[in-house]
Amino acid sequence: MWKCCEEHVDLAIDMYVDEMEAAPEIQSVPVDKSDERCDFCQNRAAYVVGN
Repeated sequence: MWKCCEEHVDLAIDMYVDEMEAAPEIQSVPVDKSDERCDFCQNRAAYVVGN
């Protein structure tokens, strides 16, 4: 499961599909977790990609 910003959501989806060979669930980061950071850069995370 990856937390990612708008810029890296495609990368997170590609990585998930490569590893799991299935489509991931994509969820918005809840407002109460808005301080979460992207796993690929230090921008604010907008999505959680994975199951």
